[in-house]
Amino acid sequence: MIRIGQGYDVHRLKEGRELWLCGVKVPHTLGLDGHSDADVAVHALCDALLGALALGDIGRHFPDSDPAYRGIDSTLLLGHVCRLIRERGYEPVNVDVTIMAQRPKLAPHIPAMRRRLAETMGLAADRVSVKATTTEGLGFEGEERGISASAVALLESSRPCSTI
Repeated sequence: MIRIGQGYDVHRLKEGRELWLCGVKVPHTLGLDGHSDADVAVHALCDALLGALALGDIGRHFPDSDPAYRGIDSTLLLGHVCRLIRERGYEPVNVDVTIMAQRPKLAPHIPAMRRRLAETMGLAADRVSVKATTTEGLGFEGEERGISASAVALLESSRPCSTI
Protein backbone atom coordinates (compact mmCIF):
# COMPACT_ATOMS: atom_id res chain seq x y z
CA MET A 1 0.00 0.00 0.00
CA ILE A 2 1.17 3.50 -0.75
CA ARG A 3 0.17 6.78 0.91
CA ILE A 4 0.81 10.36 -0.14
CA GLY A 5 0.80 13.51 1.95
CA GLN A 6 1.35 17.20 1.35
CA GLY A 7 2.47 19.96 3.68
CA TYR A 8 2.84 23.74 3.71
CA ASP A 9 4.39 26.20 6.14
CA VAL A 10 5.22 29.90 6.28
CA HIS A 11 7.18 32.12 8.65
CA ARG A 12 7.92 35.83 8.76
CA LEU A 13 11.42 37.12 8.16
CA LYS A 14 12.91 38.95 11.13
CA GLU A 15 16.15 40.65 12.08
CA GLY A 16 18.29 39.01 14.72
CA ARG A 17 17.47 35.42 13.73
CA GLU A 18 19.46 32.84 11.78
CA LEU A 19 18.01 31.48 8.54
CA TRP A 20 17.66 27.70 8.59
CA LEU A 21 16.25 25.85 5.58
CA CYS A 22 16.25 22.06 5.22
CA GLY A 23 18.52 21.85 8.25
CA VAL A 24 21.17 24.07 6.64
CA LYS A 25 22.18 27.49 7.95
CA VAL A 26 21.87 29.89 5.02
CA PRO A 27 23.76 33.21 5.23
CA HIS A 28 21.29 36.10 5.12
CA THR A 29 20.59 39.39 6.86
CA LEU A 30 17.24 38.07 8.14
CA GLY A 31 16.07 34.83 9.70
CA LEU A 32 12.69 33.21 10.17
CA ASP A 33 10.60 33.98 13.23
CA GLY A 34 9.13 31.06 15.13
CA HIS A 35 9.08 29.03 18.33
CA SER A 36 11.62 26.51 17.01
CA ASP A 37 14.37 27.36 14.52
CA ALA A 38 11.42 28.16 12.16
CA ASP A 39 12.73 25.98 9.32
CA VAL A 40 9.70 26.24 7.01
CA ALA A 41 10.99 23.56 4.65
CA VAL A 42 11.40 20.94 7.37
CA HIS A 43 8.04 21.90 8.90
CA ALA A 44 6.28 21.46 5.54
CA LEU A 45 8.02 18.10 5.09
CA CYS A 46 6.96 16.94 8.57
CA ASP A 47 3.35 17.87 7.74
CA ALA A 48 3.53 15.96 4.44
CA LEU A 49 4.82 12.83 6.19
CA LEU A 50 2.28 13.08 9.01
CA GLY A 51 -0.52 13.80 6.56
CA ALA A 52 0.23 10.70 4.51
CA LEU A 53 -0.80 8.58 7.50
CA ALA A 54 -3.51 10.96 8.78
CA LEU A 55 -1.50 11.65 11.95
CA GLY A 56 -2.37 15.34 12.21
CA ASP A 57 0.11 18.14 11.79
CA ILE A 58 3.38 19.32 13.25
CA GLY A 59 1.59 21.60 15.74
CA ARG A 60 -0.26 18.65 17.22
CA HIS A 61 2.94 16.69 17.81
CA PHE A 62 5.23 19.60 18.73
CA PRO A 63 3.05 22.45 20.08
CA ASP A 64 4.56 25.93 20.23
CA SER A 65 3.13 26.21 23.73
CA ASP A 66 5.65 23.58 24.91
CA PRO A 67 8.92 25.19 26.08
CA ALA A 68 10.76 21.96 25.20
CA TYR A 69 10.56 22.96 21.54
CA ARG A 70 11.76 26.58 21.92
CA GLY A 71 14.65 27.08 19.51
CA ILE A 72 14.84 23.36 18.68
CA ASP A 73 16.60 22.19 15.54
CA SER A 74 13.70 21.19 13.28
CA THR A 75 15.62 18.22 11.89
CA LEU A 76 15.19 16.63 15.34
CA LEU A 77 11.43 16.93 14.81
CA LEU A 78 11.80 15.40 11.34
CA GLY A 79 13.74 12.48 12.78
CA HIS A 80 10.96 11.90 15.32
CA VAL A 81 8.31 12.04 12.58
CA CYS A 82 10.25 9.47 10.55
CA ARG A 83 10.35 7.16 13.58
CA LEU A 84 6.54 7.51 13.92
CA ILE A 85 6.12 6.62 10.25
CA ARG A 86 8.34 3.55 10.54
CA GLU A 87 6.64 2.41 13.78
CA ARG A 88 3.42 2.26 11.77
CA GLY A 89 5.01 0.03 9.14
CA TYR A 90 5.72 2.62 6.46
CA GLU A 91 8.87 3.78 4.74
CA PRO A 92 9.36 7.05 2.84
CA VAL A 93 9.77 6.31 -0.89
CA ASN A 94 10.61 9.87 -1.91
CA VAL A 95 9.97 13.47 -0.85
CA ASP A 96 9.87 16.74 -2.77
CA VAL A 97 10.22 20.17 -1.13
CA THR A 98 9.77 23.58 -2.77
CA ILE A 99 10.92 26.76 -1.01
CA MET A 100 9.43 30.11 -2.06
CA ALA A 101 11.76 33.04 -1.29
CA GLN A 102 12.77 36.17 -3.14
CA ARG A 103 16.15 36.26 -1.41
CA PRO A 104 18.64 34.89 -0.59
CA LYS A 105 19.61 32.88 -3.65
CA LEU A 106 19.20 29.26 -2.56
CA ALA A 107 20.55 27.31 -5.54
CA PRO A 108 24.11 27.08 -4.10
CA HIS A 109 22.73 25.51 -0.90
CA ILE A 110 20.42 22.91 -2.42
CA PRO A 111 22.95 20.03 -2.58
CA ALA A 112 23.67 20.45 1.16
CA MET A 113 19.95 20.69 1.89
CA ARG A 114 19.25 17.46 0.04
CA ARG A 115 22.08 15.68 1.86
CA ARG A 116 20.92 16.96 5.27
CA LEU A 117 17.31 15.87 4.74
CA ALA A 118 18.38 12.49 3.34
CA GLU A 119 20.70 11.90 6.30
CA THR A 120 18.01 12.88 8.80
CA MET A 121 15.39 10.67 7.16
CA GLY A 122 17.70 7.70 6.55
CA LEU A 123 17.19 7.90 2.77
CA ALA A 124 19.44 7.97 -0.25
CA ALA A 125 19.91 11.53 -1.49
CA ASP A 126 18.39 10.64 -4.87
CA ARG A 127 15.06 10.14 -3.08
CA VAL A 128 15.05 13.71 -1.74
CA SER A 129 14.25 16.66 -3.99
CA VAL A 130 14.64 20.30 -2.93
CA LYS A 131 13.78 23.17 -5.23
CA ALA A 132 13.65 26.93 -4.75
CA THR A 133 11.71 29.59 -6.59
CA THR A 134 11.08 33.30 -6.31
CA THR A 135 7.61 34.74 -6.58
CA GLU A 136 8.73 37.36 -9.11
CA GLY A 137 8.38 40.09 -6.48
CA LEU A 138 4.74 39.18 -5.73
CA GLY A 139 3.15 38.46 -2.36
CA PHE A 140 4.80 38.36 1.05
CA GLU A 141 7.66 36.21 -0.25
CA GLY A 142 8.31 38.61 -3.11
CA GLU A 143 8.20 41.58 -0.76
CA GLU A 144 10.74 39.74 1.43
CA ARG A 145 8.44 39.69 4.46
CA GLY A 146 8.45 35.90 4.74
CA ILE A 147 9.38 32.54 3.26
CA SER A 148 7.06 29.63 2.57
CA ALA A 149 7.59 26.01 1.66
CA SER A 150 5.49 23.16 0.37
CA ALA A 151 6.28 19.46 0.37
CA VAL A 152 4.91 16.13 -0.78
CA ALA A 153 5.87 12.72 0.52
CA LEU A 154 5.20 9.24 -0.82
CA LEU A 155 5.15 6.40 1.71
CA GLU A 156 5.05 2.67 1.10
CA SER A 157 4.06 -0.04 3.53
CA SER A 158 7.10 -1.98 4.71
CA ARG A 159 4.92 -4.83 5.96
CA PRO A 160 3.96 -7.74 3.74
CA CYS A 161 0.48 -7.49 2.27
CA SER A 162 -1.98 -10.12 3.40
CA THR A 163 -4.07 -11.96 0.84
CA ILE A 164 -7.80 -12.48 1.22
